[in-house]
Amino acid sequence: MKITVGNEQSAEVIVHLCRESDGDPVPGVKLRPHARKRGAVTWLYSRDQQPHDLIIGLGPDEGISAERIREAAGNAVRAISKEGFKTVAVRLDRLAERFSAFSAPAGQAGGSAELNSAETGSANGTEGSIPAVSTSAAWSMTVEDLVAAWAEGWRLGSYTFDLYKSNKSSRSVEHLHLILPAGACTAQDLEPALKQASIRAEGTMLARDLCNEPPNVLHPESLVERVMEHFAELPVGVRIYRDEELERLQMNGLLTVGLGSRYKPALIELSYATDPQLPLIALVGKGITFDMGGMNIKSGRDLSDARFDMGGACAVLGAMDMISRSGIQANVTALIATADNMPDARAFVPSTVITYPNGITVQVGNTDAEGRLVLADALLHADRLGAREIVDIATLTGNVGQALGLKMAGAWGDRPFIETLAAIGEKNGDRIWPMPLIDEYEEQLHSDYADMNNISHSPYGGAIVAALFLRRFVDKASRWVHIDMANTVQVASANGYYTAGATGYGARLLADFVASRVEAARQPKA
Repeated sequence: MKITVGNEQSAEVIVHLCRESDGDPVPGVKLRPHARKRGAVTWLYSRDQQPHDLIIGLGPDEGISAERIREAAGNAVRAISKEGFKTVAVRLDRLAERFSAFSAPAGQAGGSAELNSAETGSANGTEGSIPAVSTSAAWSMTVEDLVAAWAEGWRLGSYTFDLYKSNKSSRSVEHLHLILPAGACTAQDLEPALKQASIRAEGTMLARDLCNEPPNVLHPESLVERVMEHFAELPVGVRIYRDEELERLQMNGLLTVGLGSRYKPALIELSYATDPQLPLIALVGKGITFDMGGMNIKSGRDLSDARFDMGGACAVLGAMDMISRSGIQANVTALIATADNMPDARAFVPSTVITYPNGITVQVGNTDAEGRLVLADALLHADRLGAREIVDIATLTGNVGQALGLKMAGAWGDRPFIETLAAIGEKNGDRIWPMPLIDEYEEQLHSDYADMNNISHSPYGGAIVAALFLRRFVDKASRWVHIDMANTVQVASANGYYTAGATGYGARLLADFVASRVEAARQPKA
């Protein structure tokens, strides 16, 4: 797709962004109030070969943010692609002017300038293109921010996973023109913003692609192959632990959970260390490529969604893609614990006892609580590598969705880190909410014949108890956060820049967190 910026441009469709307080954007047409509501999509079709107008509602004036812009872009591209239009112009100028969302740099913007979206996806990103997060007001945007948000939302909203469909959609926009205020920015000024948007969208779509794949295609062994192939041309070291190496390192959680599958489990280790002097950050992801529940087998009319149990691993892989393509200076290791949880004659059964290398023994009360068993191995390995800042992310409990609904994940652990992550999520759309670690709940993990059980004895507070279980495998000297994203890994229908299926949640959250920690590490000590 070709992207151009500049002044007015002829196109088949003109997109107008409209807040609730805005006047009617198209002369002679009075909009009804619902057309200005957040997420509203209204077509005004023209005659005589004139451009059609598409009104995208932004909702109330307060709270307008980059996330609203991304949502609007996703809604717009989906509506336009459905109609089959190929050329689009977007009126970003009015919005930028009304909110003073830009400060014009020296020099004047010329006419239309062309930017090729294929080039913005290059691995040679600019240093620092994943920005540190500011906790300032939501609408403190430059025109570069506005363009980046629109381009990111547009790319993510146009995402489709139709790899296995006979009739693939060919209705994609060929030319996107962004109308900006006169003198706001030159095309050259906007190249980093568009490159940043492309890097972020590509990383998120990588996470979506992997998570959407069916289990006959993507399983622990093929995931290893995909990862090795994908990162071969990026500045990322890849090491795979399998078979005898897992046994040597006593990764008994992975070995036990993987017993029932014909595909062997593995621990995938990715390293990106452009500055080894920085503190090592570990990103840990749960990669259960299909979760049938083991011998505590799941039941239901359609269990296809069990493929989304690798959402945490996909988030980590998407983040590593963004980090390595951005060129930021960082010292980060990703650890993916991958296995299938299947019932089989060889599969582990309830009452199995697993012994971990830190001496903790775990009674398996329920084989469907397998995620924490494999994450324990990865958390211990993060400590073995010397990481003192650790974030794990996993589709761990359905309980977190009962607490928080489907719009934000829960986070437990180091409070300052959680506050940083929450600020990041409010800005980039991967929202989280701080959750408590209640020490008294540890008694719910009591086992009569092991150090602890892998499942709570109570039906209440399951997400908290799961976080307490993981905490036992983190060194007390480490700063650690656990993110339970079971409720945010997928959506049932298209909305904003999400399409039905995997969301790619967490990829941008983790990438921005790493960037924020790098910036914090470089700040002079008080």
